[in-house]
Amino acid sequence: MARHLITSAIPYINGIKHLGNLVGSQLPADLYARYLRARGHEVLFLCATDEHGTPAELAAAKAGKPVAEYCAEMWEVQAKLADGFRLSFDHFGRSSSTQNHKLTQHFAGVLADQGLIREVSETQMYSKADGRYLPDRYIEGTCPNCGFDSARGDQCDNCTKQLDPVDLINPHSTISGSTDLEMRETKHLYLRQSEMKDQLEEWIDTREGWPVLTTSIAKKWLNDGDGLQDRGITRDLDWGVPVQRGDEPWPGMEGKVFYVWFDAPIEYIACSQEWVEAGKGDDWARWWRTDKGADDVRYTQFMGKDNVPFHTLSFPVTILGSGEPWKLVDYIKSFNYLNYDGGQFSTSRGRGVFMDQALEILPADYWRWWLLSHAPESSDSEFTWENFQISVNKDLADVLGNFASRVTKFCRSKFSEAVPEAGTYGPDEDRLIAALTDKLREYEQHMETIEVRKAAAALRAAWVLGNEYLQEVAPWTTFKTDPDKAAAQIRLALNLIRLYAVVSAPFIPDASKQLLDAMQTDDRNWPDDVPSALAALPAGHAFAVPEVTFRKITDDERAEWQERFAGVRE
Repeated sequence: MARHLITSAIPYINGIKHLGNLVGSQLPADLYARYLRARGHEVLFLCATDEHGTPAELAAAKAGKPVAEYCAEMWEVQAKLADGFRLSFDHFGRSSSTQNHKLTQHFAGVLADQGLIREVSETQMYSKADGRYLPDRYIEGTCPNCGFDSARGDQCDNCTKQLDPVDLINPHSTISGSTDLEMRETKHLYLRQSEMKDQLEEWIDTREGWPVLTTSIAKKWLNDGDGLQDRGITRDLDWGVPVQRGDEPWPGMEGKVFYVWFDAPIEYIACSQEWVEAGKGDDWARWWRTDKGADDVRYTQFMGKDNVPFHTLSFPVTILGSGEPWKLVDYIKSFNYLNYDGGQFSTSRGRGVFMDQALEILPADYWRWWLLSHAPESSDSEFTWENFQISVNKDLADVLGNFASRVTKFCRSKFSEAVPEAGTYGPDEDRLIAALTDKLREYEQHMETIEVRKAAAALRAAWVLGNEYLQEVAPWTTFKTDPDKAAAQIRLALNLIRLYAVVSAPFIPDASKQLLDAMQTDDRNWPDDVPSALAALPAGHAFAVPEVTFRKITDDERAEWQERFAGVRE
C-alpha cells in the first residue's frame, strides 16, 4: 500500500468559517483521506489554523482581546467545529507554534545563504490617524482591475489579482477608516522569486494531471505582464514570527515579523512536528525529507483557487530554493468558489451559513453530502436552500435511507431480525451484482483521481441500483407465492446495506456507522470483490432496524432557514 501525505489549506483564525471555506479545502481533503484509509493506505492528514498577520490582529482587536489569547480561543472553536464535521485530521496544529517559528526562521536563513533574499528600502502606507504603518490587509479600497469595492492591499478576493496598496482606488485604513494616508520609507526582506522562474516552470511541467484550474493560475502568474515578481516576506507588525536568521537577530529587521504567507505554508511541515510532539506519531521526517524516506510519499494539497499562486509559486520557491531535501507537492486539487444564494459567502461580512450555524440546524452528514456532491470543481457553484432541500430529500432520505428502512422492516415483519437463510440467487441478482460492480469501479476511479462530483454521482447511482432492484423483484409480492425466493432477495439487500455503509463512509461517516451498527457488524472491508462482499453477513446474522438515517427537510424549515440567513451574521 502507498503512503499519502494530505494537507488542507489552513484556515485563518479570524472567526468561524463558512460553508464555502469548508468545501474549498478541508472537506474534500477529508473525503480523500477517508477513502485512502478505507483502501488500506497509510495516510497522514494535516491541517492547522493560520494565526499570524493582520487578520488575526484585526479580529482580536474587534473582540477586545490580546491577540495570543484570541488565537488560542479560536483554535479551540475551529478544532471543535472540525470534529463536528467529522474532519479526520491526524493533527490539527497552529501556525503560532514553536515548531513553526523555528522552521520559518530556518528557511529564511538558508534562503538568504542561497542568495534568494534581498533587502529593499520601500515606501509603505502610513496612517497618521493610527500612528503606524499599514500592512496590506489593513488597507482596503477599490480594485483597479475589476472594480470590486472591498479589495485588500495584497489581493482582490473577487478577481484574485495580486495587488499593492498603492494600486487601490480610494484606499482607507481598516483600523480607523481614515483616508489620511501617506507613503513613508521602511525596509523589508524580499524573496527573489524571479530568480527561480525557470526552475519553477520546469517543476510545474513535471507535475502530472494537475487540474486545469491549478495550472492555468500558476502559468498566469509566471508569465503574465512582467512575469514572476519578487515578493516581500516581512511586515511591520507585532504579531507573528520574529524576523531572525535561525537563532540570530537579522540586522535592520528589528521589530518586524515574517509575512503570514511566508510562514503559513511552512506550518504544513511544522504541523507534522507538532503531531510527533503530541505523541501521535514517531517520525515526521519520513513524510517530509527525501533523505529520510519521503521519496515514496505521494503528497496532495487541497485549496481554493485564491490560494493557488502561493502554493504553486511562493512555497515551492521556499522549498526548492533552500537546496535541502524537502518533499514537494505531487498534486494540487484546487476549487472554484461556492457562492451563496445569488451572492458571495463572506467571513469578513458575515454573509452565508457558517459551520457552527449549519451544525445547529442539521447533522454533519447532510452538509457533507450536499457540499461534496456540488463541489465547485470546474466552475463556481451556488448554494440555494431549494437545491439543498431537494438533494437531501431525494438522495439521502428517499434513496439511501429509504432502502435501509424498507429492507430491515420487511425482513423483521416477514422473517425475523436475522439474515434469512432460504433461497438462491438467480438472473435478477446476477444483473444487480454486475451493474453494482461496474458502478463501484467507476466510483473508485473518480475517487482515485479526486473528481469529487463525479464520485458522488457514481455513489448515488450505486444506491439507486439497490432501489431499482427492490422495485423490480418486489419481495413483498414475491413473499406471497415464493417465500424462499423473497428470503434470498432480502438476504442480498441486507448485505447491500453493509456494502453501502462501507463505500459511503468517506462522504457520510455518521450514517455509515449507524448502518453498520444496525447491521451489527464492524466489517469495514472494501468490496474489491462484490459477490463476496454481498455474502459478508451470513444467514442467521442478527440485525436491528435502524433509526431514521436521514429525515426529510420540510418546506416550512426551508423557508425559515432561507429567511434566517438572508442577511449577514450579527
